[in-house]
Amino acid sequence: MLTRIHIRNLIIVSNLELELGAGMSVLSGETGAGKSILIDALGLVLGDRADPEMVRSGCDRAEIIAEFDLSQQPTLRTWLAQQELDSDGECLLRRVVVRKGSSRAFINGSAVPARLLQSLGQQLVDIHGQHAHQSLLRRDHQRQLLDDYAGHRELVSGVAALFHDWQQRRQALEALRRASRERVERLDLLRFQIDELEQLNLQPNELEELASEQLRLSSADQLREGCGQLVEQLYNSDQSLHASTASAASELAHLAKSDPHLRETGKLLEEAAIQLEEAGRSLRDYLSDLESDPQRLAQLDQRLGEIHHLARKYRRRPEQLSPLLEELHEEREQLEHADIHLAALERECATLGHAYLGQATTLDQRRRKAARRLEREVTRQMQQLGMPDGRLEIAITTLDPERASASGINRIEILVAANPGQPLQSLAKSASGGELSRISLAIQVATAQCNGTPTLIFDEVDVGIGGGIAEIVGQLLRRLGANRQVLCVTHLPQVAAQGHHHLCVQKQNRDGQTFTQITPLTHEQRSEEIARMLGGVEITEKTLKHAEEMVQRVGEG
Repeated sequence: MLTRIHIRNLIIVSNLELELGAGMSVLSGETGAGKSILIDALGLVLGDRADPEMVRSGCDRAEIIAEFDLSQQPTLRTWLAQQELDSDGECLLRRVVVRKGSSRAFINGSAVPARLLQSLGQQLVDIHGQHAHQSLLRRDHQRQLLDDYAGHRELVSGVAALFHDWQQRRQALEALRRASRERVERLDLLRFQIDELEQLNLQPNELEELASEQLRLSSADQLREGCGQLVEQLYNSDQSLHASTASAASELAHLAKSDPHLRETGKLLEEAAIQLEEAGRSLRDYLSDLESDPQRLAQLDQRLGEIHHLARKYRRRPEQLSPLLEELHEEREQLEHADIHLAALERECATLGHAYLGQATTLDQRRRKAARRLEREVTRQMQQLGMPDGRLEIAITTLDPERASASGINRIEILVAANPGQPLQSLAKSASGGELSRISLAIQVATAQCNGTPTLIFDEVDVGIGGGIAEIVGQLLRRLGANRQVLCVTHLPQVAAQGHHHLCVQKQNRDGQTFTQITPLTHEQRSEEIARMLGGVEITEKTLKHAEEMVQRVGEG
C-alpha cells in the first residue's frame, strides 16, 4: 500500500508531501489545478520514461519519493530480497529527473536501472488512465487483458518461450536446407582454402619467432660493432671497467687492514669486478657465434611474406590464420554431414512444434474458460452502469498452426451489444464514446478484482458518465477500496462522495509563479468541495445541503 509520496520541483509542484491511507481516496479540484500531476509523479517513481521538460521552470532537477507498506505483501518482500534490495520490510522508491542529463532511479537507497524500477512498480500499483478505453480497441490489449484476468502468466510466458525456440530451430533448419543445396560449390571452395592454409603449416608461436630472428639477422653488423665496443670498454682496454674496478678493490683491501669496516665495501667491489669479467666473457662468446647469414635472412623474408600474403587474402591478421583453419574445418565437417544434421534438426523442430502446440492448446482451453467468467462479470457491471440490455462476449478463434505466434493459437476479440436489438459487434463499431468509457470501466473493475496489485489508481475513468450511473461508478470503486487501496481522480461529485478520504488539488499564484497543493479535507471541507463540484462557482445553501446529504448517505450505507 502506498503510504506517502513526496514531490519536489515537478511541473507546477514546488514541494508537496502527502500521506495516504487504506480504502478509497478521492482526488478532486478545479480544471487545470493539476490533478493529474500526482498520477504523473507516481508514474515516474514507478518507472515511466522521464522527460526533462517535467522539471519545474527555474529548477535543475525534480525528485519524487514514494513509500510503500509491504507488511501484507510477502511476495513483494521476497522479490526485493531476491534482488538484494530488501530493507527490513520497507520499500522506498526514489526517482530523480534532471534537466540536463539522465534520470536516476533508486530502490531502498540503491541505484537501479529504470527497467528494474518498472518491474517492481507493476507489482505495486496498477494505473487505469482516463484514455484506457482507447487501448481497449486494440486486439493485442484485449488478449492481454483476458490473460491477466485468467492469471496464467507463467503459461503465457512458457508458450512464448517455446514458440521462439521453435522458430529459431525452423530458421536454422531452413538455413541448413539452403546450405545443403549450395554445399557442393561451398565444399570445393572450403577444400581449396583448407589445403592452402595447411600447406602454409603455420606453427604455434612461429610468427613471433620468425620476426625475432629476422630482426636479429638484419641487425647483425650493428650488433657486432656495438658489442665489440662494449667488450673493449668492459675488459680489453688498459682503462677498462674491469681493470679499474679490480684496482679499486685491491686498494680498498689494503686500506681495510687499517679499518675492518671497509671490508664489506671491498667485497662489493670484488664481486663487481667478477660480474664485469663475466659480462665481458659473455659478450665475447656472443660475438664469436654472431654471423651474418644472408641466405637464412632471405628464407625468413620469404616465409614471413607468405604468411602476410595469405593474411591479406583472407582479410585476417596473421595470428588469426590458425583459428581460421579450425573454422573452415568445422564448416566442412558440417557440410559433409549435412544429411545427418538435417535429420536431427528436423526431429528437434518436430518435437518443439509438438510441445508448443500442446502448451498453446492448454492456453486456448484456459482462455475459453476464463472468457466465460469475464463475460458474465463484465455484462453484469455493464447493466449496472446504465446499459440494462448490454452484454459482452469474448470471441476466441483457433488459428491454423501456420498462423501461430508467440501469443498462442488464438485470435481474441471483444464483442459488445450496448443497446436492445443490436447484434454483437467489435468495440470500435458498436459503442459510442460514453458507452465505450463505461464498458472500459466495467472491464477494469471486473479485472481489478482478480488482480493482486495492492494499489489501484483510476485517473478520470468516469469521463462521459453522469447522474445515477456516476453514483454506481463511485459505489463500484468504493467496493474495491474495501480490500484494496484505491486512488481515484474525478470531476464527478457522485463519485467523490463515495470516497473514504478526500484530497483537494488547488492551484495558487504567488509572486508571478504557479504552485499546486494537495490538501486532505475535513468533513466540513469535503461537503464544501462536493458542493462546488455540484453547483459550480456559486455555492448555495441548497447545494451545500445536497452535498452533505450525499456524504451522509454514503456513510450510512
